[in-house]
Amino acid sequence: MQQLTIYRAITKLKNIDLFYLDTKTEKPAMLCVHGRYGRAETWVDFINKYGDEYRVIAPELRGHGLSGKPAASYSAEEMVEDIYELLSYLKIESVIMVGHSLGGRIAAYFAASYPEKVRALAILDKSPSGMQKLYGEQPIMIDPLTKDWPMPFSSLNEAMKYIRQHTDSELSYQYFMNSLAETVDGYKMMFSSYAIALGITHDEDWYFLLPKITCLTLLIRAKGGEAVPDEDLLKMKSMLSDCLSYEMTESDHNVHLSNKKEFYGYFDEFLAEIKRSNTF
Repeated sequence: MQQLTIYRAITKLKNIDLFYLDTKTEKPAMLCVHGRYGRAETWVDFINKYGDEYRVIAPELRGHGLSGKPAASYSAEEMVEDIYELLSYLKIESVIMVGHSLGGRIAAYFAASYPEKVRALAILDKSPSGMQKLYGEQPIMIDPLTKDWPMPFSSLNEAMKYIRQHTDSELSYQYFMNSLAETVDGYKMMFSSYAIALGITHDEDWYFLLPKITCLTLLIRAKGGEAVPDEDLLKMKSMLSDCLSYEMTESDHNVHLSNKKEFYGYFDEFLAEIKRSNTF
């Protein structure tokens, strides 16, 4: 078996420079969208798992990682248009959309907005109940989670110690460490705190999208339902026309990384169902 190559690139779209990972193979395409604060790096194991059978692409959302951080609204609609432009640039007609957390919201918006582009959809540990109501009607201007972090950190050890103390699991620690970068001033996060804040400001409920999603949709939530409570999950299932739903035996929000054997088992069933329905 040939070793899979993951290519790294930045493309200049109409309103932004977008960084992405891409296997560049002539296979059915899968596009993976990371969560808030995240990076394309979170999908590397997933890419290696499915890269022999699919062309896997993982962009970094605007405001994150190596992608641009322009003055913008950072709404789901803007991020959906970035993905649409990326697929047009890559000349890809349709994809399986996979989104984790915030990425699940963006993937759902994309599937509802461009149904002809989406063969199937996977929403990983994300409820359509938005975050907007947690912070009131006034827009927030700085990310509430990291606003008190003492950045820039003066050393890598200081950054590692602080981030480990302020994250709730090893996977969460690694998730934020993926966004840590050294600058001349010290160690900072690669995401824009302003972009994160605006994204939360625009994170409204999106249950209204679900009836517009007609493709097969996979729902996977973490054990205990902290991110996707029972009531929300039942409502999602009732509003989607074609749905598979699973709960992980681990409670970590990073469901695609917490128990890879279990997760890939569920995802394999999803892909098998796509093939049975002759979607490809």
